[in-house]
Amino acid sequence: MLDTINQLFPGFAQHRIEVESNIHINAVVGGSGPPLLLLHGHPQTLSIWHKVAPVLAERFTVVATDLRGYGDSSKPAGLPDHSNYSKRVFAQDQVTLMRSLGFDRFDVLAHDRGARVAHRLAVDHPQAVSRLILLDIAPTLSMYQQTSETFARAYWHWFFLIQAAPLPERLIEADPAAFIADVMGRRSAGLAPFDPRALAEYKRCIALTGAAHGICEDYRAAASIDMEHERVDIEASRLIQAPMLVLWGEQGVIQRCFKPLDEWQALARQVEGEALPCGHYIAEEAPDALLAKVLPFLSREPS
Repeated sequence: MLDTINQLFPGFAQHRIEVESNIHINAVVGGSGPPLLLLHGHPQTLSIWHKVAPVLAERFTVVATDLRGYGDSSKPAGLPDHSNYSKRVFAQDQVTLMRSLGFDRFDVLAHDRGARVAHRLAVDHPQAVSRLILLDIAPTLSMYQQTSETFARAYWHWFFLIQAAPLPERLIEADPAAFIADVMGRRSAGLAPFDPRALAEYKRCIALTGAAHGICEDYRAAASIDMEHERVDIEASRLIQAPMLVLWGEQGVIQRCFKPLDEWQALARQVEGEALPCGHYIAEEAPDALLAKVLPFLSREPS
């Protein structure tokens, strides 16, 4: 594992940081300059950033982490209300980790599930987030509220993973490598964009003890406690304060089923964004196009 990470992130150092009692978050850190936190999505790990992290590290101190329940981070048993897998708890994990590295305020670039964590982080910890970049999501609550047949067929895993334990865990654990290949390979670009070393990491990590449960608990929380947190924000008019860039794949489901820019403009003070010429896995399908948007945005003075 370490050899693969060293190959994917040359010059980066690996850390395993305790964020609460017996809960550790795995991270790689490299580069120098202002801190930039990178958060991955499902069913992947921090390895999604390997095509862009070395370039970002030329200007930033890059911190890429495995979310709780994913990769080489801790995978605690879910509580009955799924609260220890809420995005509020995930966000606190990341704030604690960044503070342990000496960073009280930082930029965030996040994809998929990680972008949902970043949304919560920006709302709950506005003093910590300088700028926010979210990749290929609309807000969780609005996506569930606007579920259509097209969305349900494309995002079938949203409804599979939230089923009561241990049904989805048992099915994933029966052939975890096949789950990776099916979930990722059925997107618009197939498996072609993925470096074999990164793909091997995704398959290794989903086979780890507790990984299937951690992933399911992430989604169970999203379909319950996370939506309640979003409703409270809306009722209280709590907006994301950080300048925000939203990017999504023009070949993906978000483009087909939602109006992501409109959705985020309803929840944030300052939002811009556009579609990129790719599908869901932007950092691996279109790294150059991503960097062309991210670097100018991050070069601006934060508000």
